[in-house]
Amino acid sequence: MYPAFDLSGKIAIVTGASSGLGVGIAEALALAGADVACVARHECIQAKEKIQNAGRRFLGIQADLGNMEAITQIVSDVLKAFGKIDILVNNAGIVAHSDCLHCSEQDWDSTMDVNMKSIFFLTQAVGRTMIDRGQGGKIINIASMLSFQGGLNVPAYAASKGAVYTMTQSFCNEWARFGINVNAIAPGYMDTRVNTALKSDPVRGPQILARIPAGRWGTPEDLGGAAVFLASDASNYVNGFTLAVDGGWLAR
Repeated sequence: MYPAFDLSGKIAIVTGASSGLGVGIAEALALAGADVACVARHECIQAKEKIQNAGRRFLGIQADLGNMEAITQIVSDVLKAFGKIDILVNNAGIVAHSDCLHCSEQDWDSTMDVNMKSIFFLTQAVGRTMIDRGQGGKIINIASMLSFQGGLNVPAYAASKGAVYTMTQSFCNEWARFGINVNAIAPGYMDTRVNTALKSDPVRGPQILARIPAGRWGTPEDLGGAAVFLASDASNYVNGFTLAVDGGWLAR
């Protein structure tokens, strides 16, 4: 391994790690040498198995990131178990499907709470520990293609992911001087549970596939390399950037 990609001795938090992209990211970080705390509303059974099979330590934390009171407990539990936090991956997110005319206030608020508010305040809480420790850190937000595009029938989700894009830049501008890198990954259309209905839609499914130059939907494993890069010393001069992992979607 190129030494700069080695995450041995690092402690990572991955939110939304009970399924899909979170599992793929957690496994990749563990394979690169990190111990991983996985946060989700449900047990992170798959992630636990993959992390332990990689020979790394696992910590599972069940929490609802729509509730801001969970943030203090998450940081406290990780510090108690591992003593420090080197890497934070803000992956947890929800989608409310409705058009602009019918998006309810409840759907808007719940989407913003998980996709935007929790990212800001968990990053703030973890960042404090990194700044106090004085050894820098890596923060990776999971954005979306809809950080760049409005999408269809998901206005709250698109708005929240647009905010993730600029929030990433805001944290970079303030925290780069502390040696903290804050970047984002914008996944393309991924073959995960949340997209099952969209992929199988007889109209939208083929339309989406036809626009992806790679000719396939992405997988959780496709995010692993990007996550390891942004979590490692290999990306020390990359800051405030949102990296698309989209099979070429944005190039079309």
